Amino acid sequence: MADPENLPASAEGHRVDEATGTRTVGHEWDGIEELNTPLPRWWLWTFYICIAWAVVYAALYPAWPMLHSATKGTLGWSSRGQLAQEMRADAKRRAPVVNAIATTALTDLPAKPQLMQAAVQGGGAAFRVHCIQCHGAGGAGLKKLYPSLTDDDWLWGGDLASIQYTITHGIRNPDHEATRASQMPAFGRDDILDAPQIDDVVSYVRTISGQDKAGAAATRGAAIFEANCAVCHGSGGQGGRIVGAPKLTDAIWLYGGDRDSLTATINQPRNGVMPRWNSRLDPATIKMLSAYVYSLGGGEKAQPAIAATEGQGADGQP
Repeated sequence: MADPENLPASAEGHRVDEATGTRTVGHEWDGIEELNTPLPRWWLWTFYICIAWAVVYAALYPAWPMLHSATKGTLGWSSRGQLAQEMRADAKRRAPVVNAIATTALTDLPAKPQLMQAAVQGGGAAFRVHCIQCHGAGGAGLKKLYPSLTDDDWLWGGDLASIQYTITHGIRNPDHEATRASQMPAFGRDDILDAPQIDDVVSYVRTISGQDKAGAAATRGAAIFEANCAVCHGSGGQGGRIVGAPKLTDAIWLYGGDRDSLTATINQPRNGVMPRWNSRLDPATIKMLSAYVYSLGGGEKAQPAIAATEGQGADGQP
């Protein structure tokens, strides 16, 4: 840009301000004129450098969007490629521990504290990606929707092997023969029991769970329960893991233990579904998930009766 001080007053018809020696822009508003003060040279050079940098960057890296992608850049770099490289490096770093977990029987992990701790940590990471959407960040579940994994109330067993089987094969997956799959009858919807009978059964369940005192309705309900419900829930309502029937004698309820909730469950059960993870996760990750769930507070020692549940179904009320 030419120095305005060296321009004659008549150059391009613009006047040179006498006080500053700076050329005006040639406009005037009510006697007020604007000076055409040049930009500082440091600012101009910074601006030019930024333009040059942008041109170089656009040539080296993905920059210009196109219809289905963007320009690739001469360096061939991409954020997806960088992520894949970092994930490969992390997998390589974790490989010795993951391989050790994969080659160790799940039931042998508790005898190896360091390996068990590594499995719990790996399972926690997988849980936060795949499971918190339903079971919550801490495994506490969501009332009336998803079961808590932190208590000691297990439908299919809370030992390591049972947890692993449930995660592997899921609950009520129609495309998988080994899935846990049981179904509680809809006693009201299908007219198996009438409304007074259901009300009596509710009274009995609330009695054995310690919520109400025994009465005539509970006595009648006991006989109805024995004829229709004991085959799954047990004669005293203690539950049945072979068919995933929940225990009815404690205060742990997924869908609620009040009269309205129990009546709704008996009328038309929910029969919830859990995805099977053997189609999405590798066996080592499932093993780590099992260790993590086991560590949440409700894990229990293996029970001989649990082995009979394999290949059976999900809980009547998960």
